[in-house]
Amino acid sequence: MIPNEVTRGGSDYIGYDYKTVTADDENISLYLDAYENFGWELDDQAGLPSNAGPRVRARGIPARRYAGAAALRLKRDRKIPNKAELTRLQQHFEACMDCIAELEKSKTDRATILSILIGIIGAAFMAGAVFAVTAEPPVVWLCVLLGVPGLIGWAVPYYLFGVFIRKRTAEVAPHIEKKYDEIHDICEKGNALLH
Repeated sequence: MIPNEVTRGGSDYIGYDYKTVTADDENISLYLDAYENFGWELDDQAGLPSNAGPRVRARGIPARRYAGAAALRLKRDRKIPNKAELTRLQQHFEACMDCIAELEKSKTDRATILSILIGIIGAAFMAGAVFAVTAEPPVVWLCVLLGVPGLIGWAVPYYLFGVFIRKRTAEVAPHIEKKYDEIHDICEKGNALLH
C-alpha cells in the first residue's frame, strides 16, 4: 500500500488511502467492479505506463502491466463512513478470490502430477526393456514384455491429462460458482453500506 496522500483544493480537504491490486487479465473488470463497492476508485493521477496492454488502455485503467496481469492503482477517502465494515467485506472478497484462484489452479495441478507419474512409470518399464536387450545374452522376450507397458506409459498421459482436467473441472465448478455467488453477496452488502 502506498502512503496516504492529502489533497487540498481551496477550502476542501480530502485525505486518501491508496492501494495497489494485482489482477490477472481475465479478472480486471471483476476487481474494478468489486472494489468500487468497498469505496475504492481508480487513481486518475497514476497514469498509464508505456507497456500497458490495449484492453487496459481501452478502459483507461491506470495500471502497470505484468505477464498476464495488471497492477491497479486505487484510492479511497480516508473518512468514508463504515470504513471498518467495508474493509472487513473487502478482505472477505480477497479471500474468496484467492480461493477461486486455488481452485482454478487445482484443475491442472492434479492432472499434471498424475500424468508425470504415469510417464515416469512408463520410463521405468522402458529402462527395464533396455537392460533386458543389452544383457548378455539378450533376453528379447523380456524386452518386449517390458517395452509394451513402457510405450503405453509414454503415450497414455497425453490423453489422460485431458480426462483428468475435465474430471477435476466438473468437481470444482460448483465450488467456484458458490464463491462467485458469495462475492456478489459481499459486493451487495458493501454497496448498501456506501449508499
